[in-house]
Amino acid sequence: MSNWSPPPIWPHTPRRRQRIWNYPRPYRTGLKAWIPSWRVVVGTLLAGGSLAAGVFVAAWASVPVPAELNTVREETTTVYYADGSPLGKYAAQNRTIVSLADLPSHVTDAIIASEDQSFRTHMGINPLGIVRAAVNNVTGGDRQGASTLTQQYVENYYVGVEYATYATKLKEAIIALKVTQQQSKDQVLEGYVNTIYLGRGAYGIEAASKAYFGHSAKDMSISESAFLAGIIPNPTYWDPRQGEAAAAQATSRWERTLNFMVEEGYITAQDRDAAEYPKLVEYRQGSGDNRTAYLLEQVAKELADPDGANISEEVLTKAGYEIHTSIDPTMQAAANEAMKLPEDAGKYTRASLTSIDPRTGEIKAMYGGPNYSEHPTNAATFRAQGASTFKPFTLIAALKEGIPLTQKYDSTDGKVIEGWKQTPDGPDVPLSNFDHDSFGWIDLAYATAQSVNVVYGQLNKEIGADKTAQVAYDLGISRPDDNPDTNDCCVIKSNLANVLGTDYVTNVDLAHAYSTIAAQGYRTTPHMVTTVKKGEGLVYEGPKTSERVFDEDVMAATTYALQQVVEEGSGAAAQELTTPDGTRRPVAGKTGSSQQTESAWFAGFIPQLTTVVGLYQYDIDQNSYQQIQPFGGYEWMTGGSWPTSAWTAYMSTVTEGMEIEEFPDYQPPAPPEPTSSPSPSTSPSEEPEETVMVPAGLVGRPFVEVASTLAGLGLVPEQVDVDSDQDVGTVLSVASEGQEVEVGSSVRVEVSNGALVEEEETTTVPWGLTNRDQGDAAAQLEAAGLVPVVTEAPSDTVREGRVVSVDPGEGAEVPVGSEVTLVVSTGPEPSDDPSGDDGGGGIFG
Repeated sequence: MSNWSPPPIWPHTPRRRQRIWNYPRPYRTGLKAWIPSWRVVVGTLLAGGSLAAGVFVAAWASVPVPAELNTVREETTTVYYADGSPLGKYAAQNRTIVSLADLPSHVTDAIIASEDQSFRTHMGINPLGIVRAAVNNVTGGDRQGASTLTQQYVENYYVGVEYATYATKLKEAIIALKVTQQQSKDQVLEGYVNTIYLGRGAYGIEAASKAYFGHSAKDMSISESAFLAGIIPNPTYWDPRQGEAAAAQATSRWERTLNFMVEEGYITAQDRDAAEYPKLVEYRQGSGDNRTAYLLEQVAKELADPDGANISEEVLTKAGYEIHTSIDPTMQAAANEAMKLPEDAGKYTRASLTSIDPRTGEIKAMYGGPNYSEHPTNAATFRAQGASTFKPFTLIAALKEGIPLTQKYDSTDGKVIEGWKQTPDGPDVPLSNFDHDSFGWIDLAYATAQSVNVVYGQLNKEIGADKTAQVAYDLGISRPDDNPDTNDCCVIKSNLANVLGTDYVTNVDLAHAYSTIAAQGYRTTPHMVTTVKKGEGLVYEGPKTSERVFDEDVMAATTYALQQVVEEGSGAAAQELTTPDGTRRPVAGKTGSSQQTESAWFAGFIPQLTTVVGLYQYDIDQNSYQQIQPFGGYEWMTGGSWPTSAWTAYMSTVTEGMEIEEFPDYQPPAPPEPTSSPSPSTSPSEEPEETVMVPAGLVGRPFVEVASTLAGLGLVPEQVDVDSDQDVGTVLSVASEGQEVEVGSSVRVEVSNGALVEEEETTTVPWGLTNRDQGDAAAQLEAAGLVPVVTEAPSDTVREGRVVSVDPGEGAEVPVGSEVTLVVSTGPEPSDDPSGDDGGGGIFG
């Protein structure tokens, strides 16, 4: 009988419901209760992998390769001086695109060795790198990226810099994979080297090579290539100019890259050991000279002209042009030096200079200001009253009408000329000369030399003011445009006062006009840009044509008259323009000082070069012109003072080594023979005596004026001093006044010696009254012991309620208690009256 027995029957235990969280696991004890089964592990991995694959497939389908960024093909436009040295740049991004074929192989070898050693073999991403970076990031190490060169290229070329998240990195990885399928490795590498930012404002390897080493990337050495490749991850902070720590890091990265290049077989160990740390150039943000911004602004303005190159500034910042200019760096440096104002110059006083080759129209130098950041308005293109620089325009019009330089006019100060008005509807007013001088009857050559307002007022009346305006336009002064908002500022009004330059012009305008005179009637187009190139192609070439607008005999006579300004007139300081051996250069020019000396000019030229120097004072806070505050030891800022001296200093530098050329030979016509009156004679064979009438109205005038008048008539003034209570030098009587006398006769002139004059207490008319409120100006006069008398007049340049002019002028010495007239602005008043605008005296030569 068997001993077998059935197994015991266990009591029935109900099956436990499966829990979502089934831990600790049943029937397990200790640690095993918490370890998942292999089925769970495999299932989780399969599910996760499937999910990841699904996400990747969805992302692959939904993420296309985007269009390239707008900036990646933007190149820097470089502007050059006439000698080929760089002047400045226009750039949205500082970039110059280069072809991979133009670069030495060690440039790209260094980048691959430092940044992505498997670049040539991977599919656009580096999976191992991704895993390594992910693990490091998850475990709390320094946050790492795993971007290959292709991914960096995608970021720079297609998507731009985005905040680094796993989603953005996945997007970059997918695009990188697709780009690798669509482009060759060399295409990717070329796009990379042209878009990577390498510090110092440089995008791409070409701009970086120039920023760090001062030469093109095609000339980079192995050492230089390793340096740039080494600092790619953080170029700004690893630039050695940032300090010792940055320099040490850059050196370490340079050595690291060279070692990697050896390991990858790109160079030998001997190449590495022979490499010397590269020499870096000094980095200057921008051009390094803030004054060149005025030149760059003018170049952009010139190229934007729709009748010229028609290239917008926006295009300039992206097109990668080479722009060559006519600016001579030596002349520009001389202009910068000559235009430095002394420390005692006024806050709002600005100097300007333009130098033009009259035969070509090329602008050789232009000074627009000392600092573009502080003074963004180019003083050379800012408008100020032209003053007496306009007188030659009237002279040219007269010469065209057949009026010779020998024509004589009465120069008596205070002469009333029909139609010369202070206000459009006012009466005719006296016209004053500078310093109220009178010169008697003088010819046009002498009137030009002395810049005599009264003579030129009569001449403008004789020929017609519209002809003066037309000559100005024909010489090169800018014509008004069709914009009603700007038209009035640019028009030369056809009123008598236009001869005194009451209208507003730029320095460049005057230089253009005087260049036409210097070129003996040939007008060119002033320009800075000579060529614009793109690669080997010519995009634009500056104007080269000239047009004869005035006859050579008219220009020769004008040049002769302007030479007299230097020889015996207000431009005498220009006589100092000599060669190193002391030989004087022939110089012609004209000074100009506006009403209340708000502007002052010297426009001068030699046959090879025209230069205009200007001064003006404009209060940008009050939006109004001011009287130029005297500086540099000058009592008055006239055209013959600082402007002529600065012109001479500049020209002395730039003409050194330049040949001396002469102006056209000109001989002024002989003056007409004096008229003769026959004397009674019983014999027909007797020669009649030449006679002349002693003018009336000489009593009460200064002796120097009367003597000049008599001498001009061929008479000999004989001065006799007499005790009198009249001012010293005042004429008391003139013998034979109003009678005919023989030419060459002596004329007795009694003159006061002032012995009986009681000395009066005097005071000075205060400075700074012009452009001040009426009340403030009146209070200043009263404080000085003077009596203010207010009259009103419209003004286009001075705000309502402010002082337009002062008579006697600021700085004048007058008796205490004298009346001083304040002309106060009533604001602008449009008028078509040809005799209106800013007539009257006070426009000084």
